[in-house]
Amino acid sequence: MKTLNLDIHKRYTYNDYVTWFDDVRRELFDGFIKLMSPSPTLKHQIISGNLYRNFSVYLQGKRCKVLYAPSDVRFIEKDTNEIYTVTQPDIYIVCDLTKLDAQGCLGSPDLIIEIISPKNAKRDVKDKFDLYEKYGVREYWIVNPNDENISVFLLDESGKYKLVRIYAGDDAIPVNIFDGALSIDLTEVFEE
Repeated sequence: MKTLNLDIHKRYTYNDYVTWFDDVRRELFDGFIKLMSPSPTLKHQIISGNLYRNFSVYLQGKRCKVLYAPSDVRFIEKDTNEIYTVTQPDIYIVCDLTKLDAQGCLGSPDLIIEIISPKNAKRDVKDKFDLYEKYGVREYWIVNPNDENISVFLLDESGKYKLVRIYAGDDAIPVNIFDGALSIDLTEVFEE
């Protein structure tokens, strides 16, 4: 399949995005194209699978759903009702199932997890942090595979992220959106 020749300086909407049929993975940040890494590393995939398994087992029979990349999360602009921002988080959890449709999630998930790599570290630590904060994602985890730690952020009353803690070693992470009813053991997350 050929690669589309898209203008990275042009602002696009989700309606444009869904017409792009090629093998290039991309996201939209406020309408601007951000290319994604072509494929994740083995370590990334193992961590993603371990996290997904923990959440999936816990959520069986419950109202929330856990999803994983590639799956579009579309954020709606409040003032125009347009969609200019589309991301594909590594893992996300949605408890309001009316947000889920055939294309993924329309609106903010309750929790998003991004696993950083050297190529996308700035995007996950700064750019997506700002986006997810802006759109009201309640809980955001940034997983660092090299240092084997996870930074957990929660939205405060003013809509700003506050660092809860950086978890490492044999820590267990209480999942805040479930009021601590689930804790994820880091030794299982980074287990190869």
